[in-house]
Amino acid sequence: QVQFVESGGDLVQPGGSLRLSCAASGMIFSSQIMGWYRQAPGKQREFVARIRTGGSTIYADSVRGRFTISRDNAKNTVYLQMNSLKAEDTAVYYCNRAPAFLPWGQGTQVTVSS
Repeated sequence: QVQFVESGGDLVQPGGSLRLSCAASGMIFSSQIMGWYRQAPGKQREFVARIRTGGSTIYADSVRGRFTISRDNAKNTVYLQMNSLKAEDTAVYYCNRAPAFLPWGQGTQVTVSS
């Protein structure tokens, strides 16, 4: 079955950087549009970024210019490079197809705090 395993989350100071990874299995990864999503405490899960099979990307306004999504089809992995992190980026980050379908992975916690 389809499975997503996210990793790379951590506690980081404002202005810092993190790189998230997501390993996907159970699907033909190279033919899927992939996305990153996040859910902050007390809020609904929201879209962050997505990357098409050919590499074109779209970002949420809140992260554009700071985050970069990329993919490695040979490794069935999608990445999210996050720079200039802000406190409001604190959330559990998930990857999925775009648009998203069940199931979701366990996510990876990103905490931005001094």
